[in-house]
Amino acid sequence: MIEDEMLILMMIEGMLADLGCESVTSAATIDRAIALIDGQVFDAAMLDMNLNGNNSRAIADALTARGVPFVFSTGNSVHDIWDGYNGHAVLRKPFSNDELVDMLTRLLSR
Repeated sequence: MIEDEMLILMMIEGMLADLGCESVTSAATIDRAIALIDGQVFDAAMLDMNLNGNNSRAIADALTARGVPFVFSTGNSVHDIWDGYNGHAVLRKPFSNDELVDMLTRLLSR
């Protein structure tokens, strides 16, 4: 399972590089993600709702507190979005390159 997640992450990083993203940062744990959010400035973020089997709500809260626009990336139902994040941008897995482009364009144009 972790190998599958790493392959998906590599695929997404490749898609972002193809789109011209100059810097892509990823984190496999909640603690690492929070540390990165605390130490860097992000234009936008994509957040998996389940990070290595852990609910990533703390990351969503940290991104929100810093005003970083983000999209949830999930294979779950949109009905599984946490209270307070209903109506938030969601990119359902599996997603296409075009869907990723559309979502990031919307996030960055806000």
